[in-house]
Amino acid sequence: MDPGATPTAARALAPDLARGFMLLLIALANVHLWTYDHALGPRGYPSDLTVADQAVTLGQMLLVDGRAYPLFGFLFGYGIVQLADRRRTVGMPAEAVTGLVRRRGWWMVLIGAVHGLLLWSGDIVGAYGVIAVALAGVLVRGSDATLIGTAVVGLFLASLFYSGSGLTPPGPPDQSLLPSMAETQPLQAAGVRAAEWFTVGFVLQALSVFAAVAIGAWAARRRLLDEPERHRRLLVPVAAGGLVVAVAGGLPFALMAAQLWTSPSTGALVLAGFLHGLSGYAGGLGYAALFGLLAARLGRRTGPVTSALQACGQRSLSCYLAQSVAFAALLPAWTVGVGAGAHVWQTALYGFGTWLVILLVAAASARAGFRGPAELLLRRLTYGPRRPSPPVPTPEVRDSPR
Repeated sequence: MDPGATPTAARALAPDLARGFMLLLIALANVHLWTYDHALGPRGYPSDLTVADQAVTLGQMLLVDGRAYPLFGFLFGYGIVQLADRRRTVGMPAEAVTGLVRRRGWWMVLIGAVHGLLLWSGDIVGAYGVIAVALAGVLVRGSDATLIGTAVVGLFLASLFYSGSGLTPPGPPDQSLLPSMAETQPLQAAGVRAAEWFTVGFVLQALSVFAAVAIGAWAARRRLLDEPERHRRLLVPVAAGGLVVAVAGGLPFALMAAQLWTSPSTGALVLAGFLHGLSGYAGGLGYAALFGLLAARLGRRTGPVTSALQACGQRSLSCYLAQSVAFAALLPAWTVGVGAGAHVWQTALYGFGTWLVILLVAAASARAGFRGPAELLLRRLTYGPRRPSPPVPTPEVRDSPR
């Protein structure tokens, strides 16, 4: 039995608010990677920074970079448990729910592959799809101890991944972290993107975020964001402590990326990257808790800003893909090439503006009663076309005897 999509009025506010805000963080984290013709420094940021670029880079490294995707992973894991709970309420056994999560994950891998091939090799959809396939049993039926153990292992692997992200990649002095951005021929760029997507957007992304997915599943079992008013004593220290740890732990790497700590040793770069990854998880959880507290304060009272964030969060897959369309339209060499030598502050403004336009479109779609097209596609692929309900038989009417 298919209970259908969750009615908008029945959705928990906090996860959707967090997803809407998360898309801003993702836009800011990704947009500078669409540029090229720069000498690269730590974490793929240009090393030829102006003062304005340094300020933006410092802020993004402390509050955005390595903090957005753990939040994304947390919310993805949270959503899987919500999906599983809805299926259980209509009598679907755990084995069938696990199969459903895996089937949905495989379709996400395909969507991510198409996204990576056509637009953005840093795609995260495919990575979350393979996590859903690999960890479906753990997320749906695993014990809390298994979830925590998975998170610990994943957190260590993610920090190791970040420890190498400060090293300058080999190549010419004027380059891009993603070589496909500098390719002028669309077909050649697509071929380069395919290789980039499999290594960076698929394998490394999956290894760096599966811990957050497990943590999100653990939190969903306790309904931390569904009923945030009941969990203030936990959410307050997580929100405050997580963001403080994110800033403090990310500061060394941020100073290096912003060219305020020049010529660090290799050992310092590796250690700073490790701390950046570790503290990024604290920041992602801090953001999630912060929006839980905001939702608890708002209750059902939502103004235009929170309603727009909620609408964006309810269409997070569509909005995420729309960002890539907007960035691809202007920045890489295989389209207009505006990203050639672009400043960090310029791309950050473009990323913010893109998110703002998408936010307004999502809000208008919500008022018009339209769901996100990517969400509708994924649902149709996962469940198949919705079958109409059988007609309700009407009682036969007989003539009364004369």
